[in-house]
Amino acid sequence: MKRPRLTLAFFVALTSGLALASSLTARAKANSAEQPNVVFILADDLGYGDVGAMNPEGKIATPHLDRLAAEGMIFTDAHSSSAVCTPTRYGILTGRYNWRSRLQRGVLNGYSPPLIDADRATVGALMKQHGYATACVGKWHLGMNWAKATAEDSRRRQGRDNIRYDKPIQDGPIDRGFDYYFGIAASLDMPPYVFIENDMATEVPTTTKKWIRSGPAGEDFEAVDVLPRLAEKTVAFIDRQVKNEPKKPFFIYMPLNSPHTPIVPTKPWQGRSDINKYADFVMQTDAAVGDVLAALERHKLADNTLVIFTSDNGCSPQANFRQLAQHDHDPSYVFRGHKADIFEGGHRVPFIARWAGRVKPGTKSDQTICLIDLMATCADVLDVELPPDAGVDSVSILPALLGKAERPLREATVHHSINGSFAIREGDWKLILCPGSGGWSSPRSGRGTKGLPPVQLYNLADDPAEENNVQAEQPEVVRRLATLLEKYVAEGRSTPGEPQKNDAQIDIYKGHRPEALQGDAG
Repeated sequence: MKRPRLTLAFFVALTSGLALASSLTARAKANSAEQPNVVFILADDLGYGDVGAMNPEGKIATPHLDRLAAEGMIFTDAHSSSAVCTPTRYGILTGRYNWRSRLQRGVLNGYSPPLIDADRATVGALMKQHGYATACVGKWHLGMNWAKATAEDSRRRQGRDNIRYDKPIQDGPIDRGFDYYFGIAASLDMPPYVFIENDMATEVPTTTKKWIRSGPAGEDFEAVDVLPRLAEKTVAFIDRQVKNEPKKPFFIYMPLNSPHTPIVPTKPWQGRSDINKYADFVMQTDAAVGDVLAALERHKLADNTLVIFTSDNGCSPQANFRQLAQHDHDPSYVFRGHKADIFEGGHRVPFIARWAGRVKPGTKSDQTICLIDLMATCADVLDVELPPDAGVDSVSILPALLGKAERPLREATVHHSINGSFAIREGDWKLILCPGSGGWSSPRSGRGTKGLPPVQLYNLADDPAEENNVQAEQPEVVRRLATLLEKYVAEGRSTPGEPQKNDAQIDIYKGHRPEALQGDAG
């Protein structure tokens, strides 16, 4: 069957707010009622080992996620494209590696300009084009343009920190493919401390509050209320879709604030784990997922909804690994490192998918997948082709979901740490292009890496904990993988298609190509 091609012009039209109805194809209209709803839930800093279904030795109760896994499929080798927040979110929504953007290290803050360009295709825009009602509920953390206060505003004390919170926000979720948005601008420990609904702050900050970082805050905004509100707003969106006429399938992107810092379980959840506050917050996160699943079941939508649950990166050390270890719980499971690191604990994440009648219950896939694969997967579900410059690093995991994958879906997968260090994974081999963690665990760059080889090579089948660096014994593998990464960078894509341009100069070696990589790959 020949698939209809999406044009970039159409994506631009969507993000510019042009009418959708006149541009829908007859095929999309005819099939919209048959297309599945898609709910993509993204936890924040939840470790692979924090979900019971992923870690049989875990000590935190996650009954709703365990049930989701029992009714669907778990992926044991799923990865975020980055070991930190903003870059991962960029990759999820664009199907493009985060390091192709201008952000080469670190994350944005609550006042940063938008990272996703206006003409960049997003999953929200893709789904919207094909007749879906689209919603983003949660932590955006991809930048937006707040209205700036004028000199006259400041004289009248209408501006705070040069921002007009009573004016519409530009280039946020509503301008990047979503019909509805409710959430916070960035992480819950980053100001401004206000909720945003669609393109407006729900209140003007009139005070200052602090959750790790101090900043402008609304009088009614409290960090402890955020997770419950996100669950309520997601459920309310589902409720509205059931009542709307004509009926549309819906796509919900739900990036949670939890269990990221500040670790603020509500009173009913405090102490529930008998471990620590982080474990309590994980349990409350599981319950929030349960609220969404219950809404789908209440409206008899569960059988026609693809639900995906995952995390944006590994667990943060703020969870207090030492305290968790005293209760025999390891958020990173058997993997080395944690959030921010290039090691597996930084980017190997829990991943569960349920789609009744399509995904066989209680199954497991060992396919290596990446969260950037959402765009190509959605296009495959819709039976459409992406334009040449959309989803350039995204690979459909639909064959794995349907139990039909007979070979590896991805040629290779690129990883990125908080300081911009690179790794590339092909099969069992993982090449790391830095001497340490590239993040927060030891050995850190500049501290403790002196004398270490400039690259690391691990065979994850034999050494999932990345303890035995075999780069000296496998020089041909080192050169081959480095050459493949160089190709991905040079071509602006890692999937077949027309070469594209990166948004910045990409330096995978940080100014010095190691001697071990000199010569041909053989």
